[in-house]
Amino acid sequence: MSRDWERVRRNPVPSLLKSLLEDHLDPGYAAAAADRAAGRRRTSPARARIWLVVGVVLAGLVLGSAYAQNDAGAADTEKARAEILTSLRAGDERTAALIGQRNELTRTIEERRDALFADDTEGGTVLDQLRAAEDAAAASPVRGPGLTVTLTDPAVRPNLSDSSRQTEVRSTAAVFDRDLQAVVNALWAAGAEAVSVGGVRVGPGVTVRQAGGAMLVDNQPVFSPYAVSAVGPPGRLQTSFVVSDAYLRIAGIAQLYGVGFTLTEEDELELPAAPVRTIGSAGEVGNR
Repeated sequence: MSRDWERVRRNPVPSLLKSLLEDHLDPGYAAAAADRAAGRRRTSPARARIWLVVGVVLAGLVLGSAYAQNDAGAADTEKARAEILTSLRAGDERTAALIGQRNELTRTIEERRDALFADDTEGGTVLDQLRAAEDAAAASPVRGPGLTVTLTDPAVRPNLSDSSRQTEVRSTAAVFDRDLQAVVNALWAAGAEAVSVGGVRVGPGVTVRQAGGAMLVDNQPVFSPYAVSAVGPPGRLQTSFVVSDAYLRIAGIAQLYGVGFTLTEEDELELPAAPVRTIGSAGEVGNR
C-alpha cells in the first residue's frame, strides 16, 4: 500500500496562531525599516504636515456642521415645545371660560325655572321630581359636613444601593385606580350622600382609572395626594369606613409601601356638580 499521503503537507501555510506567536511585528514595519535604511522616504515631512492640516480642517468642518445642525434642531425643538405649551394653556383658558359660561347659564335657567313654577302646584311637584333626579345624577353641587380620605404616593427616597452617592430616585406610584375605587365604594356603602375624588364629582357613568402613569377621574387627571371627599354624617362615615375591607386594604398598603393614609372629619365640604351627559333617546323599560 502506498503511503505517499503521509509525505503530503496537510497545512502548507503557517497557522495564524503560529504567526502571532513567532512574528511579533507586522511585515510593514520591516519594510519601513528597510526603506529608511536605504534612504528612501515614502512621504516627505512637509507633505505629511499638509495632509495633517487638511485632515484637521476636514474634521473641524464636519464637527462644526454637526454642531450647527444639532443647535438648529435644538432651537426648532424648543420653539415647537413652546408653541405646544402655549396652545395647551390657551386651550385650558378657553375650556375654563366655557365651563364658567355654562355654569352661569345653568344658574340662570334654574332661577327662571323656579320663578316660572313658583306659584304652580303641579309645576312645583315636577320641580321636586327634577331636583331629585338631578341629585341622583350628581348634577347639582352639594355642601355639608363629611369625611375626607387622603392617599399620598410615597415621597422620593435616597438610593441606598450606593452610599457614596447621595442621589435620590423617585419611587413608582403605589396608589392605583383599584385602591381609589375601593375607597369610593366603601364611602358609598357607609352612607355618603355625595363623593368626589381630587375635586371631581363621582356620579353615574364616572370612572376612576389609570392610563399609563396618570390617574383619571371622569377623564380628568388628578394627582397625588388623592383626596376622596364624602358628604354625610362624619361620625357614621368614619365608623363604617374603618371596619370595611377598603380600610384594611389601604392600611396594609400604607404599612408595606409607605403610602400616606389619613382620615379627616370635615365640618364643611363643598362638592361640585358632575357634568351631565346628553341623552339622545330614552324610554321606559317595561316588565319582562
